[in-house]
Amino acid sequence: MNKAQLFDQIKAKSSYLCVGLDTDIHKIPEHLKKADDPLFEFNKQIIDATIDYAVAYKPNIAFYEAHGLKGWESLMKTIEYIPNEAFIIADAKRGDIGNTSRMYARAFFEEMNCDAVTVAPYMGEDSVKPFLDFPDKWVILLALTSNAGGKDFQNLQLQSGGEVYEKVLEKSQEWGSDDQMMYVVGATKAQALTNIRKIVPNHFLLVPGVGAQGGSLSEVSEYGMNRECGLLVNSSRGIIYADSTEDFARVAGQEASNIQQEMYNYLEKYC
Repeated sequence: MNKAQLFDQIKAKSSYLCVGLDTDIHKIPEHLKKADDPLFEFNKQIIDATIDYAVAYKPNIAFYEAHGLKGWESLMKTIEYIPNEAFIIADAKRGDIGNTSRMYARAFFEEMNCDAVTVAPYMGEDSVKPFLDFPDKWVILLALTSNAGGKDFQNLQLQSGGEVYEKVLEKSQEWGSDDQMMYVVGATKAQALTNIRKIVPNHFLLVPGVGAQGGSLSEVSEYGMNRECGLLVNSSRGIIYADSTEDFARVAGQEASNIQQEMYNYLEKYC
């Protein structure tokens, strides 16, 4: 999916919601655990309930890897089930020497047909470039995360001026364009979005942390939106675990609808 197609979906649904499929076997409703494939059955019902309100889905690969081969099968079935209209992000946080990154890229882009994969920038250009060789596929580079340890490196001051995360944003623009690269910026870092937009005015930002983690959709939208929206705001636990009964899918759909209605207002105001 290219940038124009993604923006078309945002306009069509008046939404920039990404639903995170961090599917934990210990948190899904009890009645689903009797299914042949509980992870997939849970995801299937979540997708059915939220597809009218979400433009993207983000399976967190670790939640499937933890189950070995069966988990990978659940992941593949989930990805195949997601409708073509949705943007699919493999939240894998890969990034290694060139040949290894090339194999990761083939796995997520060719075998799984994901639209994007999250990538760690620590090993530099040659660890990221192989992911950029696939037409209409995206690298989502970790920039400024909201976890407590993020400040250990991301906010270090450089002798040349600025912080490490700013250098990541600046340097990585030499590797790829805003048609193939996005950045992860945590919603709890909304105060930094004005500065981030000065460095990457035209890139899409994947923003996790809205909802259960306490990030403000209002602030993210005000400071992060550009003329093509430029945001994919992820909510995981606040949607998929909003209810633990047999009514979980309907409640998840209602939560997604509530967020979409709020997003509609921000798109009208800022975009």
